[in-house]
Amino acid sequence: MESYWSEALLVLIILVNLSLVGSSRLRACIRLAAVHGIACSAFALVGGGSTHILHGAGLALVASVLKGLVFPWLLVRALREARVSREVEPIVGYVASTLCCLAMLAGSLWVGSRLRLPSPAISTLVVPVALFTILVGLFLIVSRTKALTQVIGYLVLENGIFVFGVALVRESPLLVEFGVLLDVFVAVFVMGITVFHIGRTFDDVDTSRLSSLKDWTP
Repeated sequence: MESYWSEALLVLIILVNLSLVGSSRLRACIRLAAVHGIACSAFALVGGGSTHILHGAGLALVASVLKGLVFPWLLVRALREARVSREVEPIVGYVASTLCCLAMLAGSLWVGSRLRLPSPAISTLVVPVALFTILVGLFLIVSRTKALTQVIGYLVLENGIFVFGVALVRESPLLVEFGVLLDVFVAVFVMGITVFHIGRTFDDVDTSRLSSLKDWTP
């Protein structure tokens, strides 16, 4: 039963990854990021490597609250303050982005098939999905111009690392895992403040415009 739910969560994560790179609406991206975070958090309960059920349940609960509620709330607040609704003219178009991510998925499956997993492994899809999620997060960071979408990419990147850790790292201390979540919380909080100040100062959160900053000359 655990294997069934793990496979279902991993497939859901793949579908959300593809939806994120194909969506231009920032509010929809935030909702997808919330679903993505909850799915990855639930994986700590059904697919985690810990032998302690309370350990996995506590980690899944805290991660779900942060990734599914707190982080999206901070992003929605930053979105409202920045007064933007969608990603306009990304560096890589949405069709090309989807094709690139399908290529990343194929490459991740190929790499995962050649790696030896610790026994017992909950699913052969763990490493490919975790690697694919990390690559999608990096892709969102470098291929999008809105600061909010880049923050979402950072969250997706962290979710991939989270899935990889809870599935493959055996008997990792609970304090370390919660410490990672705290670091992500602080990072997203700081990013939200940064997005707000960028929008208030430049009337836009397009980070590509920052490259035109230069000293004033009379």
